[in-house]
Amino acid sequence: MSKQLVHIKGTKEGLVLRLDDQCAYAELVEELERKVSEGSIDGKVDVQLHLGNRYLSNAQQEELIAIVQSPGNMHVSKVHSDVITIEESNERVLTEQRETYVGIVRSGQIIKADGDIVVIGDVNPNGKVEAGGSIFVLGNLRGIAHAGANGEKESIIVASHFEPTHVLIDNLIEVMSNEKPFVKENSDQIFAYINRDGIISYERLQEVRKIRPLLSTVKGGS
Repeated sequence: MSKQLVHIKGTKEGLVLRLDDQCAYAELVEELERKVSEGSIDGKVDVQLHLGNRYLSNAQQEELIAIVQSPGNMHVSKVHSDVITIEESNERVLTEQRETYVGIVRSGQIIKADGDIVVIGDVNPNGKVEAGGSIFVLGNLRGIAHAGANGEKESIIVASHFEPTHVLIDNLIEVMSNEKPFVKENSDQIFAYINRDGIISYERLQEVRKIRPLLSTVKGGS
């Protein structure tokens, strides 16, 4: 018995076509054409194509979409692939990397990182730390901190002593003042993040794993 190369599954949203990612492309095309021509579907239905680990050029993807849509009663709404492009891979490396800066960030000095950054030292007033990811200051944060500078809304800002003049996450900014008593009263044990309402908020450090469970990929702890 020959191996089935196209698996069809019905869902509430329509049909899911899982395509074998190990066979030759020509064999896949042949079976897909046969499966599509054999189908008897009433009305219009949305179809999701799952390519698995097969890399396809844009032309090949368009060919598969055209085959599925050729009978006229199926529309490809999504194409899923477990393969990412070089550009996407480079972006992930940049956002997931973590840099370390050892020393004092002095007034007028700007420290930048593409991903997360750990500052082992103080950030003085008018000193600035800018990161594409999260910022962790193992010292006094008394200057400016801009996390998620590349649009990463899940980024946070943590400091051993949290007393910044400006807090920025993604495109949001807060000028710190005495109007934030929670920050002033808990400056040694809080972090800044964007909450579900899209507002910069502050919480005790022990709550960070609940609010940002994917912050670390290291297993263990309690």
